[in-house]
Amino acid sequence: MNADIRTEATSSADIRLEPLREQDFDTVARLADTIWRGHYGTLISMAQIDYMLDGRYTPQNLGRYIDSDERWMRVLRVDGLPVGYCSWSLDANPEEVKLEQLYLLADHNGKGLGGLMMRAVEDACRALGRPVLYLTVNRGNLDSIAIYRKSGFEVRGEVVFDIGNGYVMDDYVMAKRIAD
Repeated sequence: MNADIRTEATSSADIRLEPLREQDFDTVARLADTIWRGHYGTLISMAQIDYMLDGRYTPQNLGRYIDSDERWMRVLRVDGLPVGYCSWSLDANPEEVKLEQLYLLADHNGKGLGGLMMRAVEDACRALGRPVLYLTVNRGNLDSIAIYRKSGFEVRGEVVFDIGNGYVMDDYVMAKRIAD
């Protein structure tokens, strides 16, 4: 998918949102490391960040997105350079899709690129015939919560779950009905 968004900051940029390939695994892991340490360092401990990164960005876990009929990941490139990624998956509820990840390098914020990824996920929801997109977000992640609210998401609940090694996720569940 060659995304065609034009803002002052990206008017001459080649912007592409492409399916994850095996050769992207190291790239996504490096992006996650940079983004997570910069964004989550004030919300959770570095030890928890290390634990989560080590578990999520293995070739085995990333490989689950390759040729899958139930989960997808896209890598965002600007002028050929990877700057972000997003993923989504089918939920057991036949009306819902879960936005698993939507991450962008901090120096690319405010350029419409996060919105581009969100629209791609919403388009996927429509194509799948699933009218509800939901996500979980750390309850202390106020900037992201504000962005999700601005995008039409509403808090529908709270969840605390054990992720192992003595760590928990303390999140809001936010959902949005996708217009046809």
